[in-house]
Amino acid sequence: MKYFFSITVMLFLLGVSSASGQSRAVNRDKYIMNIYQTNEKIDLDGILDEDVWKTAERTEKFQRVTPTDTGFAIAQTVVMVTYDETNFYVGAVCYDPTPGKRPVASLKRDFSFMSNDNFGIFLDPYNDQTNGFIFYLSAAGVQYEGLISNGSSVNGSWDTKWRSSIMSYDDKWVVEFAIPFRSLKYFEGDTQWGINFGRLDLKTNEKSAWAAVPRQFTHSNLAFTGTLNWDKPLGKSGLSFSLIPYVTGKVTKNNDPVEEEAKWGGNAGFDAKVQLSTSLNLDVTVNPDYSQVEEDRQVTNLDRFEISFPERRQFFLENSDLFAGLGNSSARPFFSRRVGLSVPVYGGIRLSGSLGDKLRVGLMDIQTGEKDGIPAANFAVAALQRQVFSRSNITGFFINKDITGNYVDTLYNGYRYNRVAGIEYNLASADNRWNGKAFYHQSFYPGAAADAAAIAGNLKYETQYFSASLASSWIGSDYIAEVGYIRRIGYFQVSPSLGYTFYPSSSRVLSHGPGLSLSMITDPDFTLTDRSTGLSYSIGFQDRSSLAFSLNEDFVLLDRDYDPTNSGGLRLSAGESFDWISGDVTFRSDARKLFSYTLGAGYGGYYNGTRLNMNSTVSYRFQPYGSVSVSGNYNNISLPEPYKSAALVLISPRLDITFTDKIFLTTLVQYNNQTENLNMNIRFQWRFAPVSDLFIVYTSNSYTDDFTNKNRGLALKISYWFN
Repeated sequence: MKYFFSITVMLFLLGVSSASGQSRAVNRDKYIMNIYQTNEKIDLDGILDEDVWKTAERTEKFQRVTPTDTGFAIAQTVVMVTYDETNFYVGAVCYDPTPGKRPVASLKRDFSFMSNDNFGIFLDPYNDQTNGFIFYLSAAGVQYEGLISNGSSVNGSWDTKWRSSIMSYDDKWVVEFAIPFRSLKYFEGDTQWGINFGRLDLKTNEKSAWAAVPRQFTHSNLAFTGTLNWDKPLGKSGLSFSLIPYVTGKVTKNNDPVEEEAKWGGNAGFDAKVQLSTSLNLDVTVNPDYSQVEEDRQVTNLDRFEISFPERRQFFLENSDLFAGLGNSSARPFFSRRVGLSVPVYGGIRLSGSLGDKLRVGLMDIQTGEKDGIPAANFAVAALQRQVFSRSNITGFFINKDITGNYVDTLYNGYRYNRVAGIEYNLASADNRWNGKAFYHQSFYPGAAADAAAIAGNLKYETQYFSASLASSWIGSDYIAEVGYIRRIGYFQVSPSLGYTFYPSSSRVLSHGPGLSLSMITDPDFTLTDRSTGLSYSIGFQDRSSLAFSLNEDFVLLDRDYDPTNSGGLRLSAGESFDWISGDVTFRSDARKLFSYTLGAGYGGYYNGTRLNMNSTVSYRFQPYGSVSVSGNYNNISLPEPYKSAALVLISPRLDITFTDKIFLTTLVQYNNQTENLNMNIRFQWRFAPVSDLFIVYTSNSYTDDFTNKNRGLALKISYWFN
């Protein structure tokens, strides 16, 4: 019985896939562009004066995506493409019919999409409408690149080498890209790629694209790419090798619980990238150092379960969807932040990419060392993905963790090893209206029982006006995935939702509509333990501001003692149940303006008391040289005696300065009285060559009552990319 509902969803997914997932992508036969090789030398100067640009095929008129997805764009764009033996070139003329300064938030690399005028290209070299690349350039010439997975999800933390230039005029700005083929992945002998071009012009409040994209989807959605026809089959890239060594120096000083002498240290290591073919990469890391990675943004934690933070370390990012995309947001069998955040990483190796036009592979092995009583361990992951129908796929995987150092049976559930294997089916229809996933995972460890498994399925249907989804999960009481992120075990959950959007012919309101969601969780005996019902209404305005309301009903039957403030107060007893109603409202201003803000407030019941929440973010851009922002979150939790009430404050001022498009300074301060910590992180970056950086990072932590310092550190890191 406990498997019934999840298996039903899985079978439903399979049936929908066979009915809707077999047709060719919607735009591939409508939008076609031909590309021809050139022997002419192209100077990347933003001036399209080479002969090849005069003869290259040009795109037709760009079409609006937002605020409406009908008609041609006011701010038109013309794009041309060509290539030589080593590079893929893009030239574009972005016409600017509206007088005034072009909005540019900053000169920082990997800029915010909605805060800058920009032009981008979306590449689908595998022709699977699922995995690809994105390259953007802002009107100030700032680069942004990312990996596309699951059809439209963009990972902007990925870095690669490419060159670009712009030239600005009163009525237009001109773009030139040169993307090395070695920075892309594709199949030798291919004659077609999927491709699209996108543009954001903030002065006309208009997003546009060459191949039409419905406005409910993002620019980056590969389901709507057109076709790029190559004049001859793409050649073999040959074996290539890149080496990225680094050296670091650091000094740290601990003052808590007792003051210690400053400790000096240094380190060195390297990353290596071997391109085995046009579609397959081998990555090696030896003694990596992550001191330059940005600090996690803290949150006020009122959750009964562990919260997760995103991965930013480069080694784990390329083709990361093969590993990090396994499972769902509440049950990930592999969560790379489990590897090497508290102990040193000695080394790792990863093989990833495509073995054929429908087969992808990911193999990774990492060895960590011992620190502070945590033993050394080896982590291995293997994933094999096979495309089915037009955009769906089946993935099989195996994850293994072995304690290789001093084994302590009180750690890690008392087991020397933990393994998880599983199979997943990902559904994506050709028109992207149907999306879903079904999976079965099984964990293995000494004494594992029959309930050491996880089964789940979800299905979503979305049109411009209507959306509906159904998700179902069963996580066994003995399911253990030590390398994963598992919020809780021993439960069954079902979560349906509905939404509708109206698009009125109004000069102020762009869209509005209601949403309804329900989530119910039971224990293995099907006793209700959690229920959350939400009724919401959102309004989007033509100026890109928005207003949202919600009314929520929550029920919780505690499975263990719990302090609702997470701040050391008397705990509510396991077995007690609570039911409450709350409401909230959020307003977001027009982010295109130099001054923008978000304001939110909520009030209602909270377990056996009440909770008042107020949150805000206020930002000001002094373009193009940076921005200053302050985020605040205030929770006033009032509980009856003898339980502890609390006023929890989290304030995070942030200063970003971009001296040039290669020199950046970020200062982040986080005051969190829930954790009694004041954190400061100052990060200076100089990108002195492509994907080659000098970092200087200062970090300190202090108490929030008297600001006594707990610890502080200063690190310097320099790395260089050798081809």
